[in-house]
Formats: sequence, structure tokens, C-alpha cells
Amino acid sequence: MKKALKIILLLLFSLTADACKTTEKTLVLVANAAAKTQIIIPANATIAEQKAALILQSYINKISKASLPISTEKNWNKNTAIFIGRTQVAENYNLTKIKNDGFFIATTANSLVICGGSGKGVVYGVYHFLENYLGCRKYANIPASVKTDSQISVSSPIWDLQNPQFIYRQSFYPASLDAEYMDWHKLQNFEDLWGVWGHSYFKIIPPKKYFKTKPNYFAQVNGQRQATQLCLSNAEVYKLTVEYFKLAMADNPDAIYWSVAANDDEGFCTCPICKKIDGEEGGPQGSLIRFVNSVAKQFPDKIFTTLAYSYTSKPPKTKPLKNVYPILSSIDAYRSNPLPTEASAAAFRKNLNSWAALTKNIFVWDYSTQFTSYLCPFPNYDNLKPNLIYLAKADVKGVFVQGSGYTYSDMVEYNSYLQAKLLWNPNADIIQIKQDFLNGYYGKAAPFIIDYLNQLQQNLQATKVNLDIYGNPINNYSDYLSPELLDTYSQILDKAEAAVETQASFLQRVANVRLGLDFVVLQQAKFFGSEKFGYQIKNIETQNVTINPNWPAKVKKIVAQCKLAGVTELAEGGQSPEAYLAEWEQIFATPFVPNKALNASVKLAYPFTPDFAAKKERTLVDNVNGYLDFSYNWLFFYDTNLIATIDLKQEKPFNQIQTQFLLDPRHYIFLPTEVVLETSLDGINFKNVGNQTIAPADEDYTASIKKVSFNLPNYTARYIRLTAICPSQLPQWRINSRKKPAICSDEVSVW
Repeated sequence: MKKALKIILLLLFSLTADACKTTEKTLVLVANAAAKTQIIIPANATIAEQKAALILQSYINKISKASLPISTEKNWNKNTAIFIGRTQVAENYNLTKIKNDGFFIATTANSLVICGGSGKGVVYGVYHFLENYLGCRKYANIPASVKTDSQISVSSPIWDLQNPQFIYRQSFYPASLDAEYMDWHKLQNFEDLWGVWGHSYFKIIPPKKYFKTKPNYFAQVNGQRQATQLCLSNAEVYKLTVEYFKLAMADNPDAIYWSVAANDDEGFCTCPICKKIDGEEGGPQGSLIRFVNSVAKQFPDKIFTTLAYSYTSKPPKTKPLKNVYPILSSIDAYRSNPLPTEASAAAFRKNLNSWAALTKNIFVWDYSTQFTSYLCPFPNYDNLKPNLIYLAKADVKGVFVQGSGYTYSDMVEYNSYLQAKLLWNPNADIIQIKQDFLNGYYGKAAPFIIDYLNQLQQNLQATKVNLDIYGNPINNYSDYLSPELLDTYSQILDKAEAAVETQASFLQRVANVRLGLDFVVLQQAKFFGSEKFGYQIKNIETQNVTINPNWPAKVKKIVAQCKLAGVTELAEGGQSPEAYLAEWEQIFATPFVPNKALNASVKLAYPFTPDFAAKKERTLVDNVNGYLDFSYNWLFFYDTNLIATIDLKQEKPFNQIQTQFLLDPRHYIFLPTEVVLETSLDGINFKNVGNQTIAPADEDYTASIKKVSFNLPNYTARYIRLTAICPSQLPQWRINSRKKPAICSDEVSVW
């Protein structure tokens, strides 16, 4: 409270000497659609100042039809004016109070002053004026809304100093790709600020160019050079990196930041020199910081960023140089609770404190979406404010909040809007921001959208779910996304649609909210199959299974809505809506063949990885196939063989046994090296009836499914034992010092 009072006093007494002389009055800008003022810019106006003047002129015209003339300060006729930028009038104020790309708005006796700090500060000031003083709104990457009025005036005095909490602010959602939205909400874009962004090793030294002839440029992993990361102790790697940046900086002199950061993978270098450095520094982050420091030293007027992520997340002993900014990732934290209290964020908090002891120039890479299922409702909305307050108190300088990027996702407009407001000021009135957005964007449907969001978050807390950015709708089918709760949410959205049924734009927005629920229903239907909530109908008498006749049209309708909403991929690197529809059509076209192993008893010699197996052992005999998403309808075995004994309950005749395995190198999932089939009549004495050797996959990161069949004409058995041998090591092209291969198996069909 004392700090806030001090700031107010400074504003009142130090920004200008005659502030107290200002008396309250009305400053008329437009009357009866006629201009009563002009826009004044400096004689040598910057590009940002010129842009800000044109923006203000354009919106004043949209509101009132009046056209305010723009002229330079030397042509000012001393009448009422709006001064944009660093004019002489603005210089009468103590502009040192404006920090970074902040801005200042004030009134004099007969004028309005909007002045910015660095970069786009003056543009931000104009948009702030339009929103907070003239009632304009930019809710999403759609045209801004304005309140038309032939009269425009503002109450004076105005004294509005705005400085950003963070010098770098990005909300990575489709809305932030809209240039006006980004400027309106004072957001930034890595594509504008960075000459090289993110995981950059191979942007600097690409393996396609160098690996064959210079393998020693790359990491030594398990004794062999691999194109996983760079060898940072190699003098030629350093020389090439410096040369690369000299050329890149000459081509892009306006870039503020330059990244030297490890690839989004493991496999760091363990050659003798790198290993020695890392031993001295306490881990592989040591050779990274020493390397980045040595590069940054060559360019003291440039800022270099690097990623404190994965194996480089812990700080080294060496301090980063003043022009080296670590970007610390919070990727391992669940999103059920805010970062300062979430148990799984303990390592992040520890790393943040330790990095803060080395440098005051820390950025944070945070997350607000489910990468494995972008449309899945992901109710971490209320965590944003406490997260950003926590980071601000930790003196974090910049924040990149990674949402769904270029594709539509759960509550994307709402997420982006909240993030934009709070990235500028984490202490902003979140209740007012929410109400303003929801009422403006959803109209009369807003009360029901609020109810829906509240229900989601309350049920998340009640069921104590670990909200995982790599979770999926199946993991939570018994929690906040249970079919029963989905029905409750749907009923709320029914009321939302009814409230705006005659207003097409609002109705479309509610439909986009429902899209998340609809997608969950489809995904869970694949999981349930012929059970309740599945897409199949099972005849109790004949046990025959057919497709629910309503389902094909339902899938097409939801996919069509995906396209309308702007969905381009359903998961990070995942399916397009078109591919998703094709997968469902394949499901519909696959004829049902009664499986004699359906719901049989399954015993495993070795345990599966529990993270993804909602049906546990029954996954193998539930008559529901796994598809390209490894996280459900598959049994996942990490560095372990599959040995499954299936009891058919009685001796049964059959002709064929088939199973399938997933190949997904991106997630270190590979085909078994060998599959062995044994049968038994008594469960004790087993007979080998077939084995197949599977060749290792060539380098290809595309996910696919391998079916393995055994033909056994007129055969009879009660017990079936299936053995799948997990590869003993990763292939050389996917080598990783901290990962081992996994196999994924599904559906043992006996026909």
C-alpha cells in the first residue's frame, strides 16, 4: 500500500511542475461529426509516431465520421490538439518515467498528449486511449468494435502512465498473428524480435551440410558422433557460429535477440572435453553457457538467448554474461495449480531461484495448452494471474506463453485476451477483464459461458486431476471430463446457444466453445467402442457389433466446425481435420469380425507403463483398435518385453491370430525385433506355433502401425501367449543418452 501511494505521489508531483493547476473540464475532440481538434506529430516523427497518428485518425473517423487533420508541430495553430510522440509539448513532462515500451497519456489546458517510450510505446498508447477512453475493443483477430457517436470528448485531467511489467510479452495463439491485435494488446512476436529463435543449433550448423564430412562438429553419444546436438568444445563449431551471426546480423540489423540453444531433444555431447567442462560446471548446461558466453563476447551490443530446458534446465557455476539471457522452461509442471504452489513445479521454482542468483536477465517459457489434444478443455485459466505475479516477484524480465500457436484450440480467444492483459500488468483487475471480454465477445450467451468455465475449473479441483500439457481426454474420462460431466457442460452450452440463436456471429462463437466438448466425445467414443458412450452398438443376443448410424454424420459435422473455427492440426505435429475425418471413415469402413478373445483374461509377465493405459490389460482384448495416438488404446512398455498370456476360458477353434504394434520414433516407440506366438491347452505346457522377425525401421519420424498375423488353419487352444521383444537399444539415427526404446501393443484378435 505504501509503495502504491509513493508511486501516485511521484506521478502527481514529479511528472510535471504544473500538474496541480489543472482543473477538471471536458476536452472536445469531435462535435456533430466535425473535427474540433487536430493531430500533431514531431517534425521528424518516427515510423512508430506516424503510425500511431494514422491509427488514431482512422478510429476517430470510424467512431464519428470526422476526419482529424495530421500536421507537424511547427504548423500547430495553438488550438485544441492531440500531440502524438515526442513533441515539444510532450517534452515539458518528465519523460524519464516512461520505461521500455511504456507510454504516457495526459491532458493540458486544451490538449491531449500521448507519448511512448522505446519501440512501439506510442502505438500502444494510442490503442490504450482508444480502448480505455473511447470504448473501442479488439476481442480477437477480427475487426475491432467501436461505439459510433458524432460527439467525442474526454474528461480532463488525464494522468495515465503505463509501464510494462515484462520487457518481452508473447501469447502464442492465432490471435497474436494478427498485426493489429498484437499492437492493440501490447504483445510481441518472436519472429519480429529474434534474428534466430528457439532451438537453434542446427539452424547455425545444419547436419545436412556438415555431418557426413565433419561428424566431429556434432555430439558424441555412447561413443559415436550423432546429429543430435553440437559438440560445443570444438573450435571449428565456435568459429562457424561466430561467422554465422556476423552474416545474419548484417542481414537483419533490427533484430534484438539471437538464440544459441540446444535442439528439442536429448543426446548432448559426452566427448572428453565437453565431459570435462560439464563435470566442472555441474552438468551439460555448463558447456552450453561457456559456449554462449564466448559467442556473446564477440557481439557485446547484441543480446543472446539460450534455453534452460530439459538437460540444460539447471544453472551452471559460470555466470551468463550481461548480454546473455537464459529462457527457463516450466514444461515439467502440471497445470492443476499455479506455479508457486503446484508440487510438480518444485524443480522449476528451484531452478528459477538458482538462475536468479547468477543473472538478472531471465525469461520464462510457460505453457497454457494441451499439446496432445489442442481442442480438449484445459481449464488452467485462473492460474495465469498468480503465475505472472510470481514471475514478476522473481524479477523475470520476459515471458513467452506457448499456446496452440497457429491453430485454433480450447477457449483460444479467451486465453489470448487474458494473457495479453496480464502480461502487461499482472496485477490488473482480472474480474473486470473477464467480464468485459465475455460480455463483449459472447453477448447474451456470456452468463452461460461463465457458468461453463466455472464448472470446468471446479470439477478439475474436485477430482484432483494432474492437468498435464501432454495428457488427453481419455486420461481424464473418470475425472473432470467424465461422460456424465460432459453432458452437464453440454446442457449449459445449450442455454448459451438458445440465448443467441438469432445472432449468427455470437452463435458461431458458442459453437467454437462447444467444439472442445464435441472433440472429447469423439475421442472417448473410440476408447469405449461398443461399451456405453462408444460409437458402436452391440446386439446383446447375437454379440454382433455395428456402427451407430448417427455417428458418421456427427463426425462430419464436428470436422466441418473445426475448419470453420480455424483448426489446422489437432495436436502438436498431429492430424489435420481432413486426416482425422479420414481416420474415422476408415473405422466406419472396417467390417466387424467377432473376436474370440474379446474380454478374455490377460496376465502380463512384466508391467506396462501406467501413464496411458486407462483399460489396463483389457486394452489388448477390448475389440477397440489403437490408432496413431500412442497415449490411448495401446499398452505401452518402456524398455520391457511384452509377454501376455490370454485365457479364452475354454478350448476354442480358430484360424488366425493377429495383433498390431505402433511405430512412433518421435516418441521413442519402435517395433519389436521379434514376435513369438505360443499356445496351450492347460496353461502350463506351451507350444511355439509361430515367430516373426521384424527388421529395424529406417530413419523416418512418421507414425505408422504394423500388423502381425499368424495363420493357424483349423487350430484349437485355450491359452495364447504372445511375446514381443523390445529393441535392446535405440537405432543410431535416434540415439539418446537418457532415453530407451518402448513398444506399444494393441488388440489381440482371434478369428
